Amino acid sequence: MTEPLRKPITPGFDVQAQKWTTANENLHAIAPAALTPALIEQAFAHSLVWSADALVQEWNEAKIVQYQSEAYIDSAVLMPLVNDGGQISVLLTKRSEKLYHHPGQISFPGGRVEEGDINPQHTALRETFEEIGVPTQSVTVLGQLPEFYTGTGFLLRPYVGWLDGTIEIKTDKVEVAEVFQVPLAFLMDPANHRLHHAIQPDGKERYYYSMPWKGYFIWGATANVIRNFYHRMLAVAPV
Repeated sequence: MTEPLRKPITPGFDVQAQKWTTANENLHAIAPAALTPALIEQAFAHSLVWSADALVQEWNEAKIVQYQSEAYIDSAVLMPLVNDGGQISVLLTKRSEKLYHHPGQISFPGGRVEEGDINPQHTALRETFEEIGVPTQSVTVLGQLPEFYTGTGFLLRPYVGWLDGTIEIKTDKVEVAEVFQVPLAFLMDPANHRLHHAIQPDGKERYYYSMPWKGYFIWGATANVIRNFYHRMLAVAPV
């Protein structure tokens, strides 16, 4: 029996058309020269004390209350870092328009935790291999960023790791439409972060981040991961 087609889950409003302000109040850019592998690895030292983004944390606390009575889907993603001759970039994917969850959105490799996965980190690495062809042994995991709930019912656990720069990317065309890289220096400058204010179809207000780059609209859960990564880097960056 053929499964009936399901309408993709979407926010219900045009995410790119909503009013926004630059999200850099009381924040500063991390100098590109300071964004070294050593600094990034320092940011994932177990002894580091830092604070997650306030808006992301506020959203998460509200969702924790909601999901005490509702089911959620365990999931994990990998935020892949690529060091190409001293130029550090973040690898991102554009999801296929045919997918049910988050069609056409910019995301990190990842997906739901499956029964055979050892733990969520295993999920992130398995999905990275399945989506973009990077084998587990070619990823050096640095650590985990704070987990949070998405608006579509996922409990997301983000991991950060280095990709072996010699690996050839081989995408799963069913799930991934494109793979591209964004300079880390661009993402570590809050002058490039936008805070949007939207009124949802049910009348509720929603605030969310975006980081548009060369025609790619990075927003939602992916922007939240990047925003938390920025705050973690800020905790160790030279003033």
